[in-house]
Amino acid sequence: MSTDFDKYADMLDLPHYQSPDRPHMSIHDRAAQFSSFAALTGHEEAIEETARLTDVWHDMDEGVRQRMDETLQKLLVGQGKEQRVTVTYFKPDTRKEGGAYETVSGKVRKIDTDNRQLMLEDGTLIPLMTIADIELL
Repeated sequence: MSTDFDKYADMLDLPHYQSPDRPHMSIHDRAAQFSSFAALTGHEEAIEETARLTDVWHDMDEGVRQRMDETLQKLLVGQGKEQRVTVTYFKPDTRKEGGAYETVSGKVRKIDTDNRQLMLEDGTLIPLMTIADIELL
């Protein structure tokens, strides 16, 4: 009785064939040609995105809101003068619910009351409604 091993026994000791016309392909390159067939393409990125944490907007108490309004009034009165501020504001996340609190410092270029934005000299636009804290320097 013949087995599969017996059928190919004459080939077992032959050297591995190498094409004279094509260069040898590395294992990495051979694996890469099959990567497009991965069953769960994007699955790892989706898991990372789900695991990424975001903050939620916290409403300010009345005292903080009043202090912030006073600071914004001082900035409005002093427009045209060099004024430096540190602003903490809520930046909504573009991909999922929530966002992050960011703190920036810089010179105030202007307060745009029509669009309700604070513009810093470096071009940063901060919607007034997202400001959690503002401090004159």
